[in-house]
Amino acid sequence: MLRGALRLRAGRGLLGRGLSTRRGGSTLDWAGKVSEIKKKIQSVLPGGAWNPLYDTSHLPPEHVDVVIVGGGVLGLSVAYWLKRLEKQRGAIQVLVVERDHTDYLAVVDDPPLDLQFNPSGYLLLASEKGAAIMENNVKVQRQEGAKVCLMSPEQLRNKFPWINTEGVALASYGLEGEGWFDPWCLLQGLQRKVRSMGVLFCHGEVTRFVSSSNHMETMSGEGVTLKRIHEVHVKMDHSLEYQPVECAIVINAAGAWSGQIAELAGIGKGPPGTLQGTKLPVEPRKRYVYLWHCPQGPGLETPFIADTSGAYFRREGLGNNYLGGCSPTEEEEPDPGNLEVDHDFFQDKVWPHLAQRVPAFENLKVRSAWAGYYDYNSFDQNGVVGPHPLVVNMYFATGFSGHGLQQAPAVGRAVAELVLEGHFQTINLSPFLFSRLYLGEKVQEHNIF
Repeated sequence: MLRGALRLRAGRGLLGRGLSTRRGGSTLDWAGKVSEIKKKIQSVLPGGAWNPLYDTSHLPPEHVDVVIVGGGVLGLSVAYWLKRLEKQRGAIQVLVVERDHTDYLAVVDDPPLDLQFNPSGYLLLASEKGAAIMENNVKVQRQEGAKVCLMSPEQLRNKFPWINTEGVALASYGLEGEGWFDPWCLLQGLQRKVRSMGVLFCHGEVTRFVSSSNHMETMSGEGVTLKRIHEVHVKMDHSLEYQPVECAIVINAAGAWSGQIAELAGIGKGPPGTLQGTKLPVEPRKRYVYLWHCPQGPGLETPFIADTSGAYFRREGLGNNYLGGCSPTEEEEPDPGNLEVDHDFFQDKVWPHLAQRVPAFENLKVRSAWAGYYDYNSFDQNGVVGPHPLVVNMYFATGFSGHGLQQAPAVGRAVAELVLEGHFQTINLSPFLFSRLYLGEKVQEHNIF
């Protein structure tokens, strides 16, 4: 009975019935209440003008409709679509809480940001073992309107004579509308846009949720506890201060740390094997990116290449520089406790595959490298979207395991529509609901990197 109910959970709209919190009312009348309180205090204090005894301008507001935990591209995409789709301008007050304040350096009056899109396409290589999967993938992509072609090893050599096709049985090549862009520019552009739409930001860390519980029993006699978050506690950066923020909805878009945010809300703290005990299996995984120079390397027509080995690379700029890397095996996963780069990993695990596929890369020089985090979903390496079945006003937009940047515009819209209307509209992401984690229904992709 519980399993059947889980598949229907996404149909319940929270904002469709009006935004409200534990104390009742909405943000539309909150400003008026604050104004009245100020007038009462002013009437008993000397001096006439409203002069707060303590400057709170750096704190987030005490009351909003939606708190988005995480100011990355996914969180900002949800914020954008919530404001874009609101019925009346200013009807929904949205607060984004982000730990890393370095993301907010854009100047508002700057000209539009250039995403530096490079339409050189993706070239995916498949071995004999992966050829059939690649054919099926390309068939689906073409059905959806993508301009993608299949290439034989001979066609590959004719098009890109610098490639060694040994071990390659088939390749897929994007002919139109494919390439790469500057993710930092996208983040800055989104952040600037949602600010102009009225979204609020604060730099801090969510440390606690205050919630209420409602104990219920299913028709089969199984007891469940539904929780609703009423308050989010935000600890301010470089300070002992914290601010409680009342809200109606919490969006968990905290990336690699979204599993920890879910745990703060009590998710996964029940008996193993139960819905209450099902954790959000999203954790930080460290990945390295290397930048190298190769004077005799592939030319300006070089696409983004994903090798059969899992190594990948693309050109970076015009000076014969290249950027790439490779995901480690499960046994080789590095310690995510720091962002130090392992240069031996390039020498031992990346360079041999690069040089085998592109002989010119035998002579290259690594110029720089850095590390970052994937929000890795250890269950099926796919995103988790939509409401939690038991913590009914926490929604997820996380766990995309390295593909969040590509999927953020669609995911942001889907989550916003789900919050505002109670169901998916533009795109149905029901297979990615949290309930699949409890039901054991993996959504797995093939030939991804």
